[in-house]
Amino acid sequence: MSTELMNTKEVADYLDIHEKQVYLLIKASRIPCSRVTGKWIFPKKLIDEWIELNAREGLKQARQKSKKITGALLAAGSNDPLLDMFLTATKTTHPDFYIFLANTGSVSGLKALNDGYTDIAFSHLFDPESGEYNIPYLASYLPHLNPLVVNLFYRDLGFIFRPETGKKIKDFQSLAKNKISIINRQAGSGTRVLLDYNLDKLGIPPEKIKGYEKEVFTHIEVGQAVLSGEADTGIASIAIARLLGLSFQAIAKERFDMILDKDTYFQPGIQSFIETLNTGAFRERVEKIGGYDFQHSGKFIYSTN
Repeated sequence: MSTELMNTKEVADYLDIHEKQVYLLIKASRIPCSRVTGKWIFPKKLIDEWIELNAREGLKQARQKSKKITGALLAAGSNDPLLDMFLTATKTTHPDFYIFLANTGSVSGLKALNDGYTDIAFSHLFDPESGEYNIPYLASYLPHLNPLVVNLFYRDLGFIFRPETGKKIKDFQSLAKNKISIINRQAGSGTRVLLDYNLDKLGIPPEKIKGYEKEVFTHIEVGQAVLSGEADTGIASIAIARLLGLSFQAIAKERFDMILDKDTYFQPGIQSFIETLNTGAFRERVEKIGGYDFQHSGKFIYSTN
């Protein structure tokens, strides 16, 4: 089967659902597909667009519901285990503060911010030409806003793998050797952008990477896939390796930012979030994990003024 076309089993694996659910989606005319010589086929490009459309619709509904809660904010974009720790710590010290997080990937988070579906976008998009994170993408993804970029932290990102696998995973070249299987992140995520950039730089076709087409949306899902043996490796933050007892091979130190409109920045919820980020109690918890750097935490990285 062509990599551009999928059958029912392949699309079920791609969406991480049972094949029977695919047939139910077909019956309800809720998934893009065509019937050719008696078999259902699914163009991968249309499936990706369908996934993004559904994610955006979900954000729109969440936006409508969040407006009913005074002071509530909606965040979308990239994922990191520390974000859940942030939100829990902030809720403890500021019980009136509500923030709802959607793990959509960096690109979708920026698009949702531009369209008004979210108040905050979390992003770590690497730009190969400049070597910069996030800022080079603002003009194209946020044309309707006056964005402010606030750094949250720097983090170690790398390959995670089970110590007992016996397979050496040192770098991106390792993925094309020794029949190593990976669990991938979804298109549009900052981690996927980094992977695709490095594969292209090394001249390694994605189809040479076993498991490239298997996608998940969060770091913890990458960790679970590796821990269970579903994949030999995946790219995730060092926190996942430490929490799950997996080996870690660093490949990048990323800047992880919060991007929002200037007017949003001065809302009490945002100030509570940044205040919690810089407390000694929270920093002490993170230091036990290691691999995170808060030297510019809470500082403006970019402003339109």
